[in-house]
Amino acid sequence: MGTNEDHTEDRAAATLVRDAMDRATAELPATADLVGPARAQGMRRKARVRAAIGGAVLAVAGLGLAGAFVLPGGDPETTRSSGVTGVAPSPTDATGPVPPVHIEPTPGESSMADLPPAERARQENFQDQAVGVLQRLLPKTMGTVQRTDLSVRMYHATKDGKTFVVIFSVRPSEPGTTQRPCVEVKGMTCKKTTLPGGVVANAMTLPMDSATTTGAELTFRYGRSDVRLSVNPHTASNTSAPVTDDQLLELAQSPAFLDLVKAADANPMEKMQRTIQGG
Repeated sequence: MGTNEDHTEDRAAATLVRDAMDRATAELPATADLVGPARAQGMRRKARVRAAIGGAVLAVAGLGLAGAFVLPGGDPETTRSSGVTGVAPSPTDATGPVPPVHIEPTPGESSMADLPPAERARQENFQDQAVGVLQRLLPKTMGTVQRTDLSVRMYHATKDGKTFVVIFSVRPSEPGTTQRPCVEVKGMTCKKTTLPGGVVANAMTLPMDSATTTGAELTFRYGRSDVRLSVNPHTASNTSAPVTDDQLLELAQSPAFLDLVKAADANPMEKMQRTIQGG
């Protein structure tokens, strides 16, 4: 059964149609002095105009009524009750990237908010590109990837209420720095592959906070930088990182991922990692 608001809207639309048709046909020549075929032709012409104007006004009225239900930023309950389903934009939608996950820095720790505006914008732009690539290349078990506002290298991947911390780092290092060898010890596995240009990449699964959860990590050296992509487990639910060694190695061979690495190696986002010699 329709509500009072429904009847009011119907009456308003009917009045709008009737007034518009009257105005549109008022300027047509009168048919009183016509006889026979001429009068019939004039009446048919008038009827066609009224029908066309009526249809157009109804279409506009319909759009106006629909707009009453779909308002930018409207109440979700109102949207659901009207039968209109809203779709949240993905990080790669034309509407722009989603806002970063806010992480409050610990006392004495800096965040991206402390950067000069131009440098912060440069790093955020890189993060947005990285989100798009990681979202496309990481397995669906990782869920939705978002950047954070704490560090250019920190991201979050959320699936079924579980958040996995992702670190994507392309950090300059001193000349002569060598990559860690791919070794397997108790509780850890390691696989490797050769990337374009002869770069050797290692992918590891290793125990983390407890003996029952593992993290995953991809490492290789590119140009003047050490590259690391790691996924931490969700400790609260005792859930291991939902990505395998093979999946990380496949990601490492993607041209889109290597383009990100190449860009960050040429224009570093992080400070150089320096080796501290023991005394």
